[in-house]
Amino acid sequence: QVQLVESGGGLVQPGGSLRLSCAASGFTFSAYYMRWYRQTPGKERESVAVISPTGGTTTYTDSVKGRFTISRDNAKNTALLQINNLKPEDTAVYYCNAGRELAGYWGQGTQVTVSS
Repeated sequence: QVQLVESGGGLVQPGGSLRLSCAASGFTFSAYYMRWYRQTPGKERESVAVISPTGGTTTYTDSVKGRFTISRDNAKNTALLQINNLKPEDTAVYYCNAGRELAGYWGQGTQVTVSS
């Protein structure tokens, strides 16, 4: 059974850091691009970071460059998102996604709230 389980979210103050994890199982993890998306009220879901199947290429949306780092450990079937210098506008539900041309899987999300 395919599963993607996010963890690591929480309530943090501006300037703080979080490390989000996505544990995958039930599919060939190393064959998929991994993405982190976020969704906040009033905005469409946006892709914030992408990493290629073997980890050689990463892409970030401009608003998170320099603060977010996506990585993966194919031996552990895990994708990570390190977030530094959190801002209130980063508040959202963060989802991991495993994608390929004709298949895709989603986790249930983890809430990140940045507030003083």
